[in-house]
Amino acid sequence: MSAPRQVVVLGASGFLGSAVVRALAADPGVRVRAVSRRPAVLPQALAGRVEVCTADLTERGALARAVAGADAVLPFTARIRGASGWRLSQDDTEAERVNVGLVRDLVAVLAERSPAAGGPPAIVFPGSNTQVGPVSAGRIDGSEPDRPAGVYDRQKHAAETVLKRAAAAGVARAVSLRLPPVYGPGSPTAEDRGVVSTMIRRALAGQPLTMWHDGTVRRDLLYVEDAARAFTAALTHADALTGRHYLVGTGRARPLGEVFEAVARAVARYTGSPAVPVVSVEPPAHADPTDFRSLEVDPSAFSAATGWRALAVRDGALDEALDRTVAAVADLAAGHAEAASRS
Repeated sequence: MSAPRQVVVLGASGFLGSAVVRALAADPGVRVRAVSRRPAVLPQALAGRVEVCTADLTERGALARAVAGADAVLPFTARIRGASGWRLSQDDTEAERVNVGLVRDLVAVLAERSPAAGGPPAIVFPGSNTQVGPVSAGRIDGSEPDRPAGVYDRQKHAAETVLKRAAAAGVARAVSLRLPPVYGPGSPTAEDRGVVSTMIRRALAGQPLTMWHDGTVRRDLLYVEDAARAFTAALTHADALTGRHYLVGTGRARPLGEVFEAVARAVARYTGSPAVPVVSVEPPAHADPTDFRSLEVDPSAFSAATGWRALAVRDGALDEALDRTVAAVADLAAGHAEAASRS
């Protein structure tokens, strides 16, 4: 990357935010400011390469201080944990404040800045491919009309709309990357709570892996390093991408039954124990119709604009990615257990 120079990552201690910080910090031409409520923990090789800031961005003035001097901002701050996983309740005002309000605040802060010589700052927003809402086709490419149904999807869509309007007004070069489920090794401050790592934790505990269907439901699963590279690519091409949303994914949806079987085998390779079974169970009361529909993502528009493509899709790549994820999940669990024993 030759530009932008000063990149601020908000929500930098989270699962995806921390991965993006690592990817950005690997470029010597970029200065990274990692902002989060908890200090971001960095690999030793990146010590001194990243400015680590702790702040509650909902407090008055904190956001303006966090993004001061930024050429680009990546807002990963989010509240996604409701009573039923990521399914937020309609009356969750904190989620609305974090998921939408902080984006509005960010645009307001940037609108008050004096115009920079290099043009308005870039913003790359992490959207979700489920923002599109119910679709009849099993494959989407980003051209579909949006009809977000769930609370979380409506909040993501509202924030994305704020950014598109900011781009149209010349306040920012804003782009939204709509992501599929992302999986991979977490960080000491943020374990991956997605379906893949959830099943890894179950398998490590010797529990069967349960599905709410017969296993033929397909999902496009994106490895976290591929996702992080997508954000760096979007920053590099912010001028060409601004004002639009793009789908990011592998372009290949896998049956979840096959994925869960691969998870069971990966844990067995790690532990040396027999693979746990994968079984179908009755869905819970909070299950949504989208849980039973297959969805494949076509990322060709983003790939054509940036040259990005997912790497963890070649033969054997899923097993390699799962092996790394299993080792990371097991290491984090061991670290938590050790810390608990000392407390």
